[in-house]
Amino acid sequence: MQTKLTQLLNIKHPIIMAPMFLVSNTAMVKEAMNSGIAGCIPALNYRTLPELKAAIQELKAAKVEGGSFGFNLIVNKSNPKYREQLRVLCEEGCDFIITSLGSPEETIIQAHKAGIKVFCDVTDLKFAQKVESLGGDALIAVNNEAGGHRGNFSPKELIQLLKKNCSIPVISAGGVGRKADIDEMLGYGADGVSVGSPFIASVEANVTDEYKQACVDYGAKDIVMTQRISGTPCTVINTPYVQKIGTKESWLESMLNKHKKLKKWVKMIRFSIGMRATEKAAKEATYKTVWVAGPSIEYTKEILPTKEIISKLTHS
Repeated sequence: MQTKLTQLLNIKHPIIMAPMFLVSNTAMVKEAMNSGIAGCIPALNYRTLPELKAAIQELKAAKVEGGSFGFNLIVNKSNPKYREQLRVLCEEGCDFIITSLGSPEETIIQAHKAGIKVFCDVTDLKFAQKVESLGGDALIAVNNEAGGHRGNFSPKELIQLLKKNCSIPVISAGGVGRKADIDEMLGYGADGVSVGSPFIASVEANVTDEYKQACVDYGAKDIVMTQRISGTPCTVINTPYVQKIGTKESWLESMLNKHKKLKKWVKMIRFSIGMRATEKAAKEATYKTVWVAGPSIEYTKEILPTKEIISKLTHS
């Protein structure tokens, strides 16, 4: 199927394997490229710049015709590694960068100099129009069915709002767990989709079997929003531990977040603590379990190789 996204990235199917903190890796992206879709990894999945550089070089060596790879950058002040990560991506080269949680202006300028396309996470029309005015190549329309940090609009509302008012491609993110969902998003006018949660339960994912099995055992009704990870509302599986600690920020966190001078530092600290907690849950089997996922795990029935998950999304 040809869409603006397949043309933009020279891929066979209008699908991006979404970047997922701690989950995504080069093995998954290689399978994505071999299956004719694009794959993306958070730059923060690599602790050091040499590790990030090695991952880029590995994917460049493995790239096939009809496949495409990129990296995700957190572009706000909670990520002190942002500028150095951007520099390495531009020096080494990749097909695209997805920006999240901040202004993409600097990324767009530097990436375009290096011939790299920039797609930007957006949750509303105001930011989407800002992205277009800055020269972004496509919009990642994060809806209210997305995993992790989600938006407020339904997939249909957000796709149609952006298609009506913006001229660059719209890639819908959230609510896709099967081929029928992809067809539905394209029917609303999307130029492609970004799919994340179904790939958590892949053989290649860098997380515990317990995390993968949770995506099999739990469903859409078990996804809740929490403010206890990064300070920004985030979707997680409603495990007994999540129920125990609650999903609302504490009164102290709430008070500090309202303090103009302290707000930035509180967010940085909260982000750092939350990421460490999420990493521990993803890498270790522990009762203190906070597993990030979206409602599209409803259709995850078994742990499968990445290529089989892609085949189900494209052929069944």
